[in-house]
Amino acid sequence: MESLYGRKYIQMDNGPYCIPCYDAHFANTCDECKELIGHDCRELYYEDRHYHEHCFRCFRCDRSLADEPFTCQGEELLCNDCYCSEFSSKCVACEKTVMPGSRKLEYNGQTWHEHCFICSSCQQPIGSRSFIPDKKDYYCVPCYESKFAPRCTRCKKSLTKGGVTYRDEPWHKECFVCTGCKTPLAGQQFTSQDDNPYCIKCFGNLYAKKCSACTKPITGFGGGKYVSFEDRHWHHNCFNCARCKTSLVGQGFIPDNDEILCRDCSSDL
Repeated sequence: MESLYGRKYIQMDNGPYCIPCYDAHFANTCDECKELIGHDCRELYYEDRHYHEHCFRCFRCDRSLADEPFTCQGEELLCNDCYCSEFSSKCVACEKTVMPGSRKLEYNGQTWHEHCFICSSCQQPIGSRSFIPDKKDYYCVPCYESKFAPRCTRCKKSLTKGGVTYRDEPWHKECFVCTGCKTPLAGQQFTSQDDNPYCIKCFGNLYAKKCSACTKPITGFGGGKYVSFEDRHWHHNCFNCARCKTSLVGQGFIPDNDEILCRDCSSDL
């Protein structure tokens, strides 16, 4: 036992220790330089590892991390700048680092600061709104519709989805209606007159030939066939002998004023 008279010592629970003995028994070893961290040194502690203050430095730039934010990447301690430079994404627009925790947008493997992701047309930040990519450009929905979307032939407004093509022109489904009765024609049979679309009923009433027997329109839709003679017309199933009602389709017949007769009924006259 050496006398501590006139010497510095450190009092522990089990008694006083001179400085050399205290360091030998209680001092931690620096994880960086592997030397003891003496009693008079500022010691830093991180995840069961001990460091001298001057040894607690960024693995990349050697900056002291004693009073700086840092990140542990594997076994390496990195200052915030070095970590962001190496591991954080860079904004496609401004090419600056997108700092951890900052607001950002990611799309198709690329990253933007939120304020850098802007519409290619109006130059306003898109933020959380819907957008439409076009090659290397990005558009907010209103600008894309104004710039690229086809316009309805009738109302001249943009078609954003669906629609009908008629005579190589785009129409909203709700705008593609019968010229006569205004019934929607999308998904329905229709025909045209002078380039105007008509439902079957309106076309028949306005333009189709009328059957001389039943007076209903002969439209030719649904596989309907008809017979014409002089200036008169009949549906196939209406072209019958006026007396015996025998079908005359493909048969010889005799006109008798407004009537048509089969040869047998004609010979009885």
